[in-house]
Amino acid sequence: MELKKVVVTGLGAVTPVGNTVEETWNNIIAGKSGAAPITRFDASAFKTHFACEVKNFNANEYIDRKEARKMDPYCQYSVAAATQAVEDSGIDLEKVNKDRVGVVMGVGIGGMRTFEDEVSNWAINGPTMGPKFNPFFIPKMIGDIACGHISIKYGFRGPNYITASACASSTNALADAFNLIRLGKADVIVCGGAEAAIAACGVGGFNAMHALSTRNDEPEKASRPFSASRDGFVMAEGASMLILEELEHAKARGAKIYAEMVGAGMSADAHHITASHPEGLGAKLVMQNALDDAGLQPEDIDYINVHGTSTPVGDISEVKAIKDVFGDAAYKLNISSTKSMTGHLLGAAGATEAMLSVLAVKNDIVPPTINHEEGDEDPEIDYNLNFTFNTAQKREVRAALSNTFGFGGHNACVIFKKYAE
Repeated sequence: MELKKVVVTGLGAVTPVGNTVEETWNNIIAGKSGAAPITRFDASAFKTHFACEVKNFNANEYIDRKEARKMDPYCQYSVAAATQAVEDSGIDLEKVNKDRVGVVMGVGIGGMRTFEDEVSNWAINGPTMGPKFNPFFIPKMIGDIACGHISIKYGFRGPNYITASACASSTNALADAFNLIRLGKADVIVCGGAEAAIAACGVGGFNAMHALSTRNDEPEKASRPFSASRDGFVMAEGASMLILEELEHAKARGAKIYAEMVGAGMSADAHHITASHPEGLGAKLVMQNALDDAGLQPEDIDYINVHGTSTPVGDISEVKAIKDVFGDAAYKLNISSTKSMTGHLLGAAGATEAMLSVLAVKNDIVPPTINHEEGDEDPEIDYNLNFTFNTAQKREVRAALSNTFGFGGHNACVIFKKYAE
């Protein structure tokens, strides 16, 4: 059968650097960090005192106040970003066939703050009050509930579920949505990811693994991918949503088109539960799989939004994989890690970075990798590659590839290119 073409017709975002797509993009291009001292809880006793929190977010702009109280923050961010994306797409909700509009999201953890609050309350009060739990505890906490809320809000009755592959979750969701549309199983899918794990157990857990940066004196400079002084990732939260739509369906309603989604790849490291393969074997395979799926050659890609978490091992292995896959073409493309600004949104990272890749294609601007300083070079990293350090770069971006890798060795990759009639 002939596969259908898939395009991006709407975007929405609630991130540490902006509560809309426009605000997020403008701050990304300006090289603004979203890192700051943690306000969600008292982190003074922890090794890490900072994170990339969502700021000045008002859920009631998108959700009835009573309903918002029944949602974990990750779900509130999801509904807000989905609302923005649906409105941005211009879909006529009175005319669209809602049986063929789905919601597919990637969520790595889900309602961690709800879980922590409820269990802490039980531990404190349980011995005297008995096991009294909030009746909304489970539906607030579970990872799939955001998809449910979005579908209920709009009446979308198409495929509805989440993917969970740690930090690769929302890229896997994009891959699933892409395949559902090109196989003819849906016309439109609201697709993305969300996370809100900045809680004591989240920060404490990642601290115990020595995964987080502890640059407490300069949090805005803590995420420094590809620099020798990098010491771990910066935890982040938020949600990003893309409207993926079958091309002819989009054209028939006169939709604006940001970019065409042309390929998706998946692979496993089969190496370690948390560390990437030191030679980047899984990363190499997932990028090659995405290129093959898209029918593109390495020289067709102008920009890679890398996983680039600012961890000692991960950054090196990803660079090795890029050089293996792209060969000489690696030196002609731009590479950047937007996590240097947003921090690591865990399950929402892939959707956020895919959104930024789409905007790079649309606007012919490559976001920077901030916080690199002269003299802070790692001898194991090839700086002949263009990491787009510190300043955004204008260039033609015909196609962009976005990588995400998750604990458990899960790798996912998606490719977007300029749409042309």
